Amino acid sequence: MTPTTEAHVTTVTRLYDTDRAVVPRWAPQAALAAILLLSAVLYGWALGSLGWGNSYYSAAVKSMGQSWTNFLFGSFDPAGVITVDKPPAALWPQVISSKIFGMHGWALLLPQVVEGVAAVFVLHRTVRRWAGEGTALLAALVMTLTPITVAINRDNNPDTLLVLFLVSAAYALTRALQSQPDRRGTWWLCACGFLIGCGFLTKMMVAWMVLPALVAAWLVGATGSWLARIGRLSIAGAVCAVSSLWWVAMVAWWPGERPYIGGSTDGGAWDLVTGYNGLGRIFGESDSLGGAGGMGGSGGMGGAFGGESGLLRLFNEQVAGQISWLLPASGVALAVAVLRRRGKSSAGRALAGSGWVLWGTWLVVCGLVYSTQEGTFHPYYTTQLAPAVAALTAGLVTGLTRAHRAGACWALPVGAGTVLVTVVWAAVVIRREPSWHGWLAWAVLMVGLLAVGLLIAAVWTVRLVPVALGGAVLAILLAPGAWAMTVPGGSASAMRGTNPTAGPTTMSFGGGGSLPGGGNSGGAGGGFQLPGGVQLPQGMQTPGGSDGGGAGAPGGMGGLGGGTALTSDQRKILDYATEHSKGARMTLAVEGGANGAASFILDSDATVIGMGGFIGSDNAPSVQQLEEWTKNGELRYVLGSESGSTGAMMGGTNGAASKRSDWVGQNCTKVPAEEYGVSTTGSDDDDQGSGGMMGRTGTTLYDCAAK
Repeated sequence: MTPTTEAHVTTVTRLYDTDRAVVPRWAPQAALAAILLLSAVLYGWALGSLGWGNSYYSAAVKSMGQSWTNFLFGSFDPAGVITVDKPPAALWPQVISSKIFGMHGWALLLPQVVEGVAAVFVLHRTVRRWAGEGTALLAALVMTLTPITVAINRDNNPDTLLVLFLVSAAYALTRALQSQPDRRGTWWLCACGFLIGCGFLTKMMVAWMVLPALVAAWLVGATGSWLARIGRLSIAGAVCAVSSLWWVAMVAWWPGERPYIGGSTDGGAWDLVTGYNGLGRIFGESDSLGGAGGMGGSGGMGGAFGGESGLLRLFNEQVAGQISWLLPASGVALAVAVLRRRGKSSAGRALAGSGWVLWGTWLVVCGLVYSTQEGTFHPYYTTQLAPAVAALTAGLVTGLTRAHRAGACWALPVGAGTVLVTVVWAAVVIRREPSWHGWLAWAVLMVGLLAVGLLIAAVWTVRLVPVALGGAVLAILLAPGAWAMTVPGGSASAMRGTNPTAGPTTMSFGGGGSLPGGGNSGGAGGGFQLPGGVQLPQGMQTPGGSDGGGAGAPGGMGGLGGGTALTSDQRKILDYATEHSKGARMTLAVEGGANGAASFILDSDATVIGMGGFIGSDNAPSVQQLEEWTKNGELRYVLGSESGSTGAMMGGTNGAASKRSDWVGQNCTKVPAEEYGVSTTGSDDDDQGSGGMMGRTGTTLYDCAAK
């Protein structure tokens, strides 16, 4: 080193040492508490106004609380006919909460808030063991302010618990790496495998997407021979397999009657693993709609919500505002880490390579899968990327700070360039919808340019470094933080709890186009058309609460968000079926899918089933079951559609829904609407505006009493 460089390094070191000395010992704990409080506020504010979240899962929670069999399998309906299309683990805490606090929407969302805050805390603990307290605090803050993470934690979809299990697995792996070669290292590694299995019981193969990251980090960071490393890894792998598949095995070997597994083609859990929730999501087999045979063909539901598949999907109009804000910074972090490990740009003490491998592989693998999968894709899936983005971004700040402290002249310019790219990209995302807080783009650019100037000036003026770093963090977090703090409530979101997103609701579907008045005119049949060419059937409600079609609402699909309050016409139908069922085990069977029955389950205590699972295409109940039920007096009334139209649109004319619809038409008698007090003319405007299932009166009640 030259004398000038040595003096510079000495000055920087003294500055950092002085700053470290004056920081009170309680300050990190106070900062963490503040971040956790912020996350609790973001995830839980106005919790009572969010309604039921995703009514599909909320109805299942109510049904699961009525019997242990329903609880164990995750039954959607009180009768235990069919389950939800996911494993039940994510719903178990919600059932317990509903038993403690009562069946309220906020009681179901409360566990989600707790799980979301817990994930932030566990991420802090994990990153702290890898890179220190400052890095951990920044990572926790980044994850807290990730818009899509805020949105999903204010909903009751399974992804919140999934992320908690995956971050906990990363913590266990980090402990395993730091505990070796002690026996505790093996125990921690097995705990990692167990937690991945718990994630599998939450959302199946999605949890396994982080396995390459965990395996690679272990092989890179573990000590001992390769044989010993692989041996310990094999033990943990066996634990992972058992904890993942015990529920699948239980379903297969259950000795008595059990619910049909929703989303499968054969009623079993293994088909759900490999099909609907597995390869079907990646390759788009039948658009990942179980036995439906698809709902939209090649351009179907896969791209309807998150845009077409491709390497740039995470940066498109639908997804960018949810997760992409710090993806450029994460890319720079990985590049800097690789260059420093290769010795091409060494300065200061580098962070442990196992941590970079863990979070980098996590981000790359999950990002590539979500970008290229051709099956159904929702933007909220990308919350799984948030822990990796947070850890990498925080690691970049720490790595550049250490390099600058050691005298690397490139560190601050790299930081300045990263900030510049990040704020420019943020401005691009914001200006895609200028009518929604478009001014924020200019604020972000101004703060970003100021931070860049401070970082450049700090190259010559050392005492500007802390201020410059603070400005840089503010600049890169301003835009995502603003989106995170404006997550709409359940009823304000374009699709309610089915597709929770942050930012402008006009981007919630995937087309970025507005949905004025609740819908656009569709093509043939008058249905509402989603971006990507997917057309909702006539009568299925559009996000604004009005149906997209004509006067008839076949089968009562109830809209993608699922109505949760019975309309007056629905109440009349249910009251009539209850009065005339004469003690039948099932009061009413609703044709057209689970969303059609959700309002009946949530807004009454009657035993109502939704035929066909989520969208009505599953073979449950089968025609044979309907015949047995009606013969034995277990079911009398079916709420169906005229001339089998619902069956035709759910899986084609040869599908299970069509066969059920044909059987109802041939074996059941239409009940005159006048008998249950529903007018056959006009529209029930008040009911339609409530977001109910039927929209306008046009469904048909059938009496299937054995003749």
